[in-house]
Amino acid sequence: MTVGNLIDSCGFEPLNVASPDREISGAYSGDLLSWVMGRASEDNAWITIMSNINVIAVATLVDVSCVIFAEGVTPDEETRKVAKEKSVNLIVSPFNAYETAVKISGYINE
Repeated sequence: MTVGNLIDSCGFEPLNVASPDREISGAYSGDLLSWVMGRASEDNAWITIMSNINVIAVATLVDVSCVIFAEGVTPDEETRKVAKEKSVNLIVSPFNAYETAVKISGYINE
């Protein structure tokens, strides 16, 4: 599954999609950034409600396929700007983290 396919299949809102063909190999849901750094895997779709600029740093460090902001959370312009500079795919889901994970589970093969 690619980031672009996931957006289309789940009806999520793309905020910054620099790499729509980026493969997604799994998913991780978490809001404690240090926890995500140690437990999320490369090419995961990361589900979070955190929207500060540090999310972009963690997404880059872990090399996730995309960040999915649950509950309609939208990061500020500065965060979006840095995501664009660093080619981090950002997506917004109107669903809570659990519902978002359930929704994408049918599309991502782990």
